[in-house]
Amino acid sequence: MNIKKLVKKNVSLLRAYNAKDIPCRIKLDANESPYGFNDELKLPDGLDINRYPDPEAGILKKSLAKNLGVKQENILLGNGSDELISYLTTTFGGPVLYPVPTFSMYGIISQALGEKKIEIPLDDNFDLDTKAVLSAVRKEKPGLIFLSSPNNPTGNCFSTDRILKIIKASKGIVVVDEAYQPFAGEKSFLRFLGDYRNLVIMRTLSKIGLAALRLGFMIADPEIIGEVNKVRLPFNINSLSQAAAVEVLKNKKRLNTSVRRIVSERNRMLKQMEGIKGIRPFQSKANFILFRVANPDGVYRALLKNGILIRNTHYMIKGCLRVTIGKPDENGAFLEALRRITS
Repeated sequence: MNIKKLVKKNVSLLRAYNAKDIPCRIKLDANESPYGFNDELKLPDGLDINRYPDPEAGILKKSLAKNLGVKQENILLGNGSDELISYLTTTFGGPVLYPVPTFSMYGIISQALGEKKIEIPLDDNFDLDTKAVLSAVRKEKPGLIFLSSPNNPTGNCFSTDRILKIIKASKGIVVVDEAYQPFAGEKSFLRFLGDYRNLVIMRTLSKIGLAALRLGFMIADPEIIGEVNKVRLPFNINSLSQAAAVEVLKNKKRLNTSVRRIVSERNRMLKQMEGIKGIRPFQSKANFILFRVANPDGVYRALLKNGILIRNTHYMIKGCLRVTIGKPDENGAFLEALRRITS
């Protein structure tokens, strides 16, 4: 039997998301926070592992709603943002429009679900090409638009006025993915939620120290939440993740402190990298820095030989690599190795 002949064409043409676990002394490739919350995560009384989790994750939703200043009916939880992208695509269909380069799962999930992809290149400043996007909106009438701001892997926020023009012009759903918003120092698009019924805000706890929990959530009009909830898998958020997130969210001061540390280190690293000959770092509003080098593959391999793992983004943006902000000693080791390699 030829299994490949049984696979749908749109899936057979896919390349799986490449999430390799490469053992390394210093891991600065996956945009995780270097600060965890192991002290807070003790199994609470009354959590029975033999029972299914709360299907609505009520306590966690209440905690998030209070944190965000919205109602619980505006929130839907996912097993990571990836699951929510899948639910949104299943619910509203395509075509699916997004700028490139950006988070690869928008395209992977769209293709896996058999939806047409519309990829619009960013302009020379890594901002949205409004003219090209609006032209595609009029011509293709996308059911879904994904805009990651700050954007991965470029690290910049898209212009607010450009995003608003796209939201106003679209007859479909526009998702502003704010996975890295805590590091941006700019206002969230949550303030526009009441003005545009087709606006969805997507967030995650993965970047602020809880990547192992796989917890994403979207905030939207209750009618959108209700429709997407129809395709949500039952009991999709396990009890341990729910309990752990609730405990950590109680300590907002600790969360904010870790975010401030990362932002401070990011700014320090930017200044240091600007002084390294042959390196061009791009300004970042996220917890990582994109930088251009003359020999990206060679620099990547040399860093790996030094026990430092970063992300090779040369295939997405010519000549570029991406480094996640780690702890000060990890960042120092990276900078020292980078200076030595490039000299």
